[in-house]
Amino acid sequence: MRLSSFLALFRPALPLILGLSLGCSLSLLMVAWTQGDTDDSCRDELSNGRLFSGRGEAQRHSRDGAGEEDFEPRIVPYHKDPNKPSKKVLRTRYIHTELGIKERLLVGVLTSRATLNTLAVAVNRTVAHHFHRTFFFTGLRSPKVPHGMAVVAHGDDRPVWLMYETVRHLHQHYGSDYDWFFLAQDDTYMQADRLSELVGHLSAGQDLYMGRAEEFIGGEEKARYCHGGYGYLLSRSLLARLQPHLDTCRNDILSVRPDEWLGRCIIDYLGLSCVEVHQEMTYHYFELGKNADPEREDGVQFKNAFTVHPVSEPNLMYRLHKRFSQIELEWTYLQIQQLQMQINNLSDLTPEGKDGVMWPIGINPPFKPRTRFEVINWEYFTEEHIYSCIDSSPKCEMRGADRADVSAVLEIAVERLNKRYQPQLRFRKRRLLNGYRRFDPTRGMEYMLDLALEAYTQKGHSQVIAKRVNLLRPLSAVEIIPMPYVTEATRVQVILPVTAQDQDFVGNFLDMYVMNTLDTHDNVLLTFLFIYDPFDAQRVSQTDVFAGVKAMIGEVEKRYGDVKIPWISVKTEVPSQVKLMDIISKKHPVDTLFFLASVWTEVNADFLNRCRMNAISNWQVFFPIHFQEYNPAVIYRDQQPSAASSSSASESLRDGHFDRHVFDEACFYNADYMTARTKMAADILDNEELLESMDVYDIFVCYSGLHVFRAVEPALIQKYVRRTCNPRFSEDIYHRCILSNLEGLGSRSHLAMALFEQEQANST
Repeated sequence: MRLSSFLALFRPALPLILGLSLGCSLSLLMVAWTQGDTDDSCRDELSNGRLFSGRGEAQRHSRDGAGEEDFEPRIVPYHKDPNKPSKKVLRTRYIHTELGIKERLLVGVLTSRATLNTLAVAVNRTVAHHFHRTFFFTGLRSPKVPHGMAVVAHGDDRPVWLMYETVRHLHQHYGSDYDWFFLAQDDTYMQADRLSELVGHLSAGQDLYMGRAEEFIGGEEKARYCHGGYGYLLSRSLLARLQPHLDTCRNDILSVRPDEWLGRCIIDYLGLSCVEVHQEMTYHYFELGKNADPEREDGVQFKNAFTVHPVSEPNLMYRLHKRFSQIELEWTYLQIQQLQMQINNLSDLTPEGKDGVMWPIGINPPFKPRTRFEVINWEYFTEEHIYSCIDSSPKCEMRGADRADVSAVLEIAVERLNKRYQPQLRFRKRRLLNGYRRFDPTRGMEYMLDLALEAYTQKGHSQVIAKRVNLLRPLSAVEIIPMPYVTEATRVQVILPVTAQDQDFVGNFLDMYVMNTLDTHDNVLLTFLFIYDPFDAQRVSQTDVFAGVKAMIGEVEKRYGDVKIPWISVKTEVPSQVKLMDIISKKHPVDTLFFLASVWTEVNADFLNRCRMNAISNWQVFFPIHFQEYNPAVIYRDQQPSAASSSSASESLRDGHFDRHVFDEACFYNADYMTARTKMAADILDNEELLESMDVYDIFVCYSGLHVFRAVEPALIQKYVRRTCNPRFSEDIYHRCILSNLEGLGSRSHLAMALFEQEQANST
C-alpha cells in the first residue's frame, strides 16, 4: 500500500529521473572512450614537469579551430650567432621592386616602314605620352627614325612574323614588369585615360584576351579572335602561358592576318577565346566610316569608345584627338558642376549654413593671416605696366608671361560675363581700369579687375559701364615628376679660383677642407686656379704672389702622402667666370661633377652630399644660396670679440642672411657645361664681349635647356667679408656685387640701432 502510494507520488517525475540517469551514464561512457583514444603526449608533458596553462590551452585550441578569437602570436627572438659570418643583405634600388609592385600597362603599336613617319608619329604625338611605356614595332627600320619614339625593328616585314617577334619580345623583356599588354595597329586611335582606367578595374592574376570579338573565316566554330584594328588586351599570366607555344604556332598555323594567327594560337593551346565583357567591364570600340567627320560624331558609342578604327591619315588622327579631348573636357566640367551643386545643397546641414560656402565652391578658403606680417600683398597692374617689379623699381613694363597672363584673364572675364547675362546683355571690353592680383599658396592666383565695359541690349542700345569682377586661377593637382637616379658616392671635383686679393682667406678654406674631406676620406678632389694679372705674371720668376698659398698646399700634401692638390695658373685682366671654366673644362673628363667654390666657402659633408643629389647629368644644375653672416662690428657693438664669436657659433643662422646676389658657388657636370657652351658659340662670333658680361649661371639659364635649381643652402655658411667688386665686369654683375656688400652689413633693425647710437653720440 505504501509502495503503491510512493510510486503514485513520483510517477509524474519518473521520465525526468530516467532521462537524467541515462544522460549521466552516456556522458561517463563518452569520457571513457575519449581517454582511451588519446595518445600519451599529455602524459609525457606531465612527466616532464610542463603543465598546460590557460594560455597554452588557448594556443592549442586556436591551432585546432580557425574560428577561435583569443589567438596570441608566438614571438621568436632573434639571436645572432657570433661564430657564423654575417651575410650582407642586398636591397633593391626602388621599393616597388622589393614589394613586387608592377606597372599596369605597356602599349605596343604595330607599324611598318611606310607608315612609321606618318601614322606612327601621329599616335606618338597624341596619346603615347599618356601611357607609362609605348613601343613601336616594325619589320624594317626607316632610314630616318622619328625623334622621341621607342622603335623596335625585327628585320622582317611579314605580318605574322612581326606579330610573333613582338609577342616574344614583350614576354622576354617586359613580362615580369607589367600586368597588362595592349597591342594595336598604327591606324588605331586610342583613348589613353579610358584604357588605363579599364586595366585598373581588372584583376591581373587571370588569363584574359579582351577586344572586339571577330569570327574566323568560315564562321563554323564558336571561338572568336580579337580584331587587331581595335586593339586587344593581354594579361601577363596569359603571355607567360603562351610563350612556350609560340614556336609551334609559327610553324603549324597558317594565316595571312596577324591578329587571326594570334587568336588561333591562344584558342588552340590555351583554350581561351576573345571576350568583350569581363568582370562587368565592357570593351567599347567604334568603327569610323569612310569620309567621316569626327566633329559631327555625337553618338553614345563614339563618346564611350576606347579605340577608333580605321584612321586613314595623320590629320584624321589629330582631329580625333581634338574631338575626344573636347568630350573629356565637357565631361569634366559637368562633373565639377554636379559636385558644386552637391556641396551647395549639403551646406544647409552644416552649422554655418549657406554662409559657410566659400567662393569658388570646392576650392580651399583663402589664407587667413595670424599676424600683420603674414598678410599677402596685392600687386597693382594695368594692361601696359605692373607696379611691383623684381628689381624693386616702382613701375615696369608688362611683358612676357605676365602680359600673356593678364590678357588671358581679361578675355576669360568678358567671356564669363557674356555667358552669364546673355541674351539680355552683351559686353565688350573697352579697357582695364584697375587690376589687382596676389598668389595665395592655399588656393592659387587671385585677380580683382575693374573693367570699363560697353553693354549692348537686345534692342541695340549701348552704354559704357564699370564693373568689378573676381577671378581665381586655382592650383592644379600635385604631380610627381620622375627624376633620374643619383647616388651620394659620386666624386666631386672642387674648383677654387684665387686672385691676389683673395689669398689671405685660402688658409681658412684649406683648414676646413682638410678637416671635412681628407680626415673623413670623402670622395672629393681639389684643384686651385691661380689668376695672375699681367703685371704679376711678368714678375712671377722673381716674386710669385701665390708663393705662400703654394707652400700651404705643399704642407697638406706632405701631411697626407697619397693626396695631390694640383693647380693651374691663368693670366687675364678680367677674370671672367666663363673663361676660367673653359680652361678647367678642357682638362677634365666629361662625366666630372664640378663644385665651383670661392675662398670664403667652408666645405662640409652635408653640402657635398646635397651637391651630388641636386646636380643631375643632362637634367639639372644646382646653384646654392649661401648664408652670409652680418658685419660683426655692426651686430655686436657692445660685446667683446670673444662673446660675439661664441654667440654667432651658438646661433649660426640667426645673425645673417641668405645672399641671393652671389652666384659664385655652383654644382654641375662637365658634359652639361660643354653642351651649353657649344650652343653659345654662334652668339660669341657676333659679340666677343659676351663672355665678360655673363657668368656660369647665365650660361645655363640661356643656353642649356636644363632645370636650373636655385635654393638656399643652410650648410654653406660664410663669415662676413667685404668683396672687391671689379668694375670691368658687366654692369649687372658689378651691381649685384655692390648690393651683396651693402645688404651684408646688417639687418634693418641692426642698422637702425647703429644710426640711432651714432646720432646720440654726435648730439652729445
